[in-house]
Amino acid sequence: MENNHQHLKKGLLPRHVQLIALAGMIGTGIFKGSSDTLNIAGPSVVFSYLLGGLLLFIVMSALAEMAIVFPNLNVQHLVYKAFGFHISFIVGWLYWVNWTIVTIVEILAAGSFLKYWFPSVPLWLLSFFCTVLIIGMNLFHVKYYGEIEFWFAGIKIAALTAFIILGFGILFGIIPSAIDDPLSNYTEHGGFFPHGIGGMLSALLVVMFSYGGAELIGVAVTETKDAEKVLPKVIKGTVWRVILFYILPILIICGLIPWNNVSGEDSPFVQVLNITGLPGAAHIMNFVLLTAVLSAANTGIYATSRMLYSMAQNGEAPKRLLKVSKHGIPINGITIVTICILIGVFFAYMAPDRVISYFMTIPGFTVLLVWISICLAQLKLRSQYTEQPFFQVKWFPYTTILAVISLATIFISFIFNKDNIIGSTVCLAIVFLLAAFSFAIGNNREKNDKA
Repeated sequence: MENNHQHLKKGLLPRHVQLIALAGMIGTGIFKGSSDTLNIAGPSVVFSYLLGGLLLFIVMSALAEMAIVFPNLNVQHLVYKAFGFHISFIVGWLYWVNWTIVTIVEILAAGSFLKYWFPSVPLWLLSFFCTVLIIGMNLFHVKYYGEIEFWFAGIKIAALTAFIILGFGILFGIIPSAIDDPLSNYTEHGGFFPHGIGGMLSALLVVMFSYGGAELIGVAVTETKDAEKVLPKVIKGTVWRVILFYILPILIICGLIPWNNVSGEDSPFVQVLNITGLPGAAHIMNFVLLTAVLSAANTGIYATSRMLYSMAQNGEAPKRLLKVSKHGIPINGITIVTICILIGVFFAYMAPDRVISYFMTIPGFTVLLVWISICLAQLKLRSQYTEQPFFQVKWFPYTTILAVISLATIFISFIFNKDNIIGSTVCLAIVFLLAAFSFAIGNNREKNDKA
């Protein structure tokens, strides 16, 4: 393989990275998954998003700090540097599994939004059409991917902003609507905490799924110009915006429709605009939601293909995955991801009613494990810094330790929750298999090195 065919292109600009980080987090988790979190916790789910946002900020800050000290190392490289082959192998493949499932979920969600206009067309066929579209977008030079993602993400951020303005206008009577006394929905139907503190905490798994994607900038760092200068700005700007784009829309939805009337069939956003009586608003919002989840799927294919490339560099995946196209795209990685998405489309054919909900539980677990590994890597590597970076996690090591304990507690509590039995079983099985493979491959490497 020629050397110039083994390197990714540095084609991502700061504005691309800013929107890529947002795009990974603003997708099915808010537009579709918000119906699940509302059913679990009611209006109190806003506190779940706040807690998740705090943990997100600590993880992102730890990642930025390490990226400045160790330029051109992505998430998986940093874990390798901190803990060596075995942990890096498990985390790398776990992250790949995470983003592969997220991408499948986004593709299936896109198909479900298309059913709003084409109710007679089966979900699997609509999802297949979306797969062809998104894979095609990822076969061009990375700068074109960045540009497409920039506009994709821009559309959904503009739509969320318009939804927030419109929603608060209706809530406070500035914009007339058919909804009587919307503020009463916060106190009726069981109150703000209809399922107590337990319900609020139970929603955290879907919340973690929703926020998962922020750490994608730790993958994009190897294709970003002036990454050490860009990342701290991106993180400071991204975290508060994402929290804003989750909490305010949820408050609006809970005010305009009773939380227990939110169904899983259509997005809560479309349901809200349907009852406002605004002509064409629901169709416009459904189009925006479609572009939003396609954007997140686009980001997912980027993440999975680059992760395979990164692992191949470390010898944790076959060397064939180092092959890149003439545009600098890891073509074999994209091929593998495409096959996995088509398997997900097949599941949509087999079980169209429950497939999205089942898939959504698994990334919540894997995101928790990846975030824990990022925090632990920072704790381990801090002593190896040759000089202190200009951007640091405040109150280290207490904030990082707090994040590790909190994330581990959330993970353990959900493992033993009988309602998450499918996701727990799948996640633990994946971790067990990856651990077994890591030791088997690691032992072979040691034998080859001795030979």
